[in-house]
Amino acid sequence: MSRIDDRFAVLAAASRTGLIPFVTAGDPVPEHTVALMHALVDAGADLVELGVPFSDPMADGAVIQHASERAIAKGVGLGQVLGWVEEFRRRDAATPVVLMGYLNPLEIHGYARFAREAVAAGVDGVLVVDCPLEEAAVLQPLRAAGLQQILLAAPTTAAARLGPLGKAVEGFLYYVSVAGTTGNRHMSADDVAVHVAQLRQYTDKPVAVGFGIRDAAGAKALARFANAVVIGSALVDALDGATTAAAIAARAREFLAPIRTALDTP
Repeated sequence: MSRIDDRFAVLAAASRTGLIPFVTAGDPVPEHTVALMHALVDAGADLVELGVPFSDPMADGAVIQHASERAIAKGVGLGQVLGWVEEFRRRDAATPVVLMGYLNPLEIHGYARFAREAVAAGVDGVLVVDCPLEEAAVLQPLRAAGLQQILLAAPTTAAARLGPLGKAVEGFLYYVSVAGTTGNRHMSADDVAVHVAQLRQYTDKPVAVGFGIRDAAGAKALARFANAVVIGSALVDALDGATTAAAIAARAREFLAPIRTALDTP
């Protein structure tokens, strides 16, 4: 099994809800990205979602948009991101890493070249926001190389698409809890529970819920039905302004610790 499949199997066996923090690669300080990734794992992350900075991140709200802008202004690109994953793997061979981003940087880099380099670096999956299932053939070189394509579903996903989407899921299905961009504050756990129950009619893969989750209470509300929760904007906001590796790691641990505790408390 892949690292992603293996991690979700371990979580299921222990009846635990996974914690997937998102951070933008290169923010707040590029040279401390690997230290940040390790700090996330030390604080209880089960998977790490690493955002590839992009100039036009249309699925992201202001917090992550600004994080991408800051990273790009410091010269962060796809090659550096892959290098950081490779460095992370020197100490951590077990924690799954998913790259989240957009098609344009992959196309410029070259799909086949990216696939080779990502697998060699230790990337496990890719979440390409602007590549829907209907256009997924363009990412076939990635899947052929062993990368899992993480697919998205949302409250607006048409019922007719759920069957094909469910059959194509690799790793886990990412459910976008609100119609909007990352950082949206209007997430209703009861509404999400209804949609997740519907999704489970079409796939037996794990379902991770993201967008609109900001704290331990929000994560706890989802733990009763989600296999994992994804927290991004609030974490990125908490890290903003930290300048040293120690400060970045401390903020990451302080932010994630109560969420991990909430998820693990019956």
